[in-house]
Amino acid sequence: MTGLTHLDSKGHARMVDVGGKPQTQRLAVARGAIRMSAQALAAIRDGTVPKGDVLATARIAGIMAAKRTGDLIPLCHPLALDSVTVDFRLTETGVEVTASASLTGRTGVEMEALTAASLALLTIYDMAKAVDKGMVIEQVRLIEKRGGKSGDWFAVDQTGG
Repeated sequence: MTGLTHLDSKGHARMVDVGGKPQTQRLAVARGAIRMSAQALAAIRDGTVPKGDVLATARIAGIMAAKRTGDLIPLCHPLALDSVTVDFRLTETGVEVTASASLTGRTGVEMEALTAASLALLTIYDMAKAVDKGMVIEQVRLIEKRGGKSGDWFAVDQTGG
């Protein structure tokens, strides 16, 4: 089982030792979307969702989630993040979320960016479910990763916007 980094020689789960790795600048960007009814989208856009400001709450939830990723995902290192951003774009069918996480450290921040995007989307659902219970969260994925031993990576179909 030598090729599996989260298993020891006996097949037991372990946290990867990153202590000997050099610190480098690292960045990850994740994106996802939530499809919803025109009524729910209008309520978010117009600020009339009964629970309050959906996007402001989702932004805070995403940032908080990124900071807690090591508590949520087994064997994921707790990281001292330098920056987390969560941004929104209203589309014709819903809301697109883009989250980024960065630090100078020994391990990547892909999980933090993905967690931020996912929890921001879940928060949008929670805040707007009184208007539309049929919303669909979809296409949560890593779109960019920079730094570390494996270098930079961009999703093949990433168009930059």
